[in-house]
Amino acid sequence: MKTYTFLILSFALLLCTSCEESDANKGDEQGQTVIRLGFGSCASQDKPQPMLDIAADKKLDAFIYLGDNIYGDSRVMDTLKAKYARLAAKESFQHLKASTQLFATWDDHDYGENDAGRHYPFKAASKEIFMDFWEVPSHSERRKHEGIYGEERIKKGALDVQIILLDTRTFRDHLLHREKSDTTRGFKNDYIVNTGTDSTMLGETQWTWLKETLKKPADVRIVASSNQFSHEYNGWESWTNVPSEQKKFIELIKETKANGVVFISGDVHWGEISKMPVDDGYPLYDVTSSGITQTWDIIEPNKNRMGEAIPQNNVGLIEITKSSDGVQLQLALIDSSASAVQTHDLKLPEISFEK
Repeated sequence: MKTYTFLILSFALLLCTSCEESDANKGDEQGQTVIRLGFGSCASQDKPQPMLDIAADKKLDAFIYLGDNIYGDSRVMDTLKAKYARLAAKESFQHLKASTQLFATWDDHDYGENDAGRHYPFKAASKEIFMDFWEVPSHSERRKHEGIYGEERIKKGALDVQIILLDTRTFRDHLLHREKSDTTRGFKNDYIVNTGTDSTMLGETQWTWLKETLKKPADVRIVASSNQFSHEYNGWESWTNVPSEQKKFIELIKETKANGVVFISGDVHWGEISKMPVDDGYPLYDVTSSGITQTWDIIEPNKNRMGEAIPQNNVGLIEITKSSDGVQLQLALIDSSASAVQTHDLKLPEISFEK
């Protein structure tokens, strides 16, 4: 009788183990490995955030906050902390945090002041609050240097995705303001193009770090920039305001032979997918997801836009699949219907130096 009972228990254990193995391999169906990354920006801590619940239900491997994660806008650090606390108290934020790991960079409003750059006097104090709220480990290199830039990795099976979190605030020089009466040469909104080469977006130390980071092996590289990179100049904050810095980034990708670079960005309060052609290189895609709560009345023209812009609240989704056919990506924007309202599919050779 004891032997018979032992056999039954052993058979049940074998069945249970098989079930566990089956569940564990659900993300690796038919020899495929899939990594799903969500992202978004521009979220008022004083408004409902149902887009976070939608993101949480997408079974993400990570969600990347791209800036304006709160609207802090204060030189009083206790006020900044209180606004982060209001975000933390939201059930939708707790739902997202419980569902996946969170990574973050900042833009001006969580940095502390509208359109602020390196001259903001409270950037060190603001950094400490940022690092603590986003639970950046005490041993992280991001805590050891000025600014919040850093690298993260998502690895699953043979698929390796590098996430590059840029800091476009701590080191950035002033942008050139447009006189309100000046509408010549296509200049509009707040900023004109700085044709000089003596202004920086990232600062010398971050540029050096970025070069070494792009040299590291990875299947796909997701570059998280708070400001747009691959779109058409529109007079708001972006890399197009300092074209020498934009060109420097493009040349750095070429120099390092970094394959699989895709930008993600926020800030503008609408969503779009941009594709910038690059001479002697591959096109640079930029998926702009904005905002989680914010919208804007006027969507600017963008000759690099693919399909239509998304005026409603949205989050971004990049699904990276590795199979016997190679690596494929789907770029998408998701709205409150939980459906993809804009998508673009591409294969890794399309964004690689080796075709």
